[in-house]
Amino acid sequence: MHILITGAAGMIGRKLSERLIGAGDLNGEPIERLTLLDVVPPTAPAQPACQMHTVGADLSSPGEAAKAVAPRPQAIFHLAGVVSGEAELDFEKGYRVNLDGTRALLEAIRAIGDGYRPKLIYTSSIAVFGAPFPHSIPDDFHLTPLTSYGTQKAIGELLLADYTRRGFCDGVGIRLPSVVVRPGKPNAAASGFFSGIIREPLAGLEASLPVPDTVVHTHASPRAAVGFLIHAAGLARDALGARINLSMPGACCTVAEQIAALRRIAGERVAARIRRDQNPVIAHIVEGWPQRIEARRSRGLGFTAESSFDEIIRIHIDEDRGGSFVA
Repeated sequence: MHILITGAAGMIGRKLSERLIGAGDLNGEPIERLTLLDVVPPTAPAQPACQMHTVGADLSSPGEAAKAVAPRPQAIFHLAGVVSGEAELDFEKGYRVNLDGTRALLEAIRAIGDGYRPKLIYTSSIAVFGAPFPHSIPDDFHLTPLTSYGTQKAIGELLLADYTRRGFCDGVGIRLPSVVVRPGKPNAAASGFFSGIIREPLAGLEASLPVPDTVVHTHASPRAAVGFLIHAAGLARDALGARINLSMPGACCTVAEQIAALRRIAGERVAARIRRDQNPVIAHIVEGWPQRIEARRSRGLGFTAESSFDEIIRIHIDEDRGGSFVA
């Protein structure tokens, strides 16, 4: 099997490639070739058992998507994108990368023809939903995004569904909740503080909290996010049906409950490193996001995530901090 990962230099892309290389197969089929694509050439994991190719390319640039799919990868994980905060601040870049890049990839797949129909896993977001919300978002809730990022992702979902309906690809769209705790440096995502108020204090650093403690949100760990992608790649078309875009499960809690979980696991001294620093721009974006996600369909199809924020913090400490933190 040949697998293509776009956005492979990102956090989820790196963890996905490592998981696939460690497993050696995708849903029981041996991986013979793995292509990692991003704007900056990704770093290949050490000692892969399969052929490894790293590519520096922007899918929205003319001809790049066609080059990426020319070898006919059987499975494509499309993770490439501009994150929420950056897409809101840079309107043109957000649409070029998140929409034009996705459309270019779909068109490149269609242009091959000749029976080529890859499995295409598309990472969407719960930002496709917009207020006013019910207490919990059901699977049939309408898409009314209130940000440019959410709009770009919603359009991507519609394109994926139509290209799948027409038989050009076998698509599955997964709407990710906020993925925390993200290791490494902060990114431009409006949701970045959800990770920052855990990651930085555990590293002995102060963290800025730009929203009230009462904000409610749904989270899943990077481990769970990679699990979503791999599970989606194994879903049979008849099991999924015509509605191919799914909201993923996660642990729902308030910011105050996040901080309480940090205090339970790491102590008061660590939790005290969080600094309240209200940011009206971030707060306004977050107000337009859903809080609780039912995710009944995805759970019924076998997708799983953490049941508590404590578990999410422990995963971060174990997998990204070597089992320790700065007390």
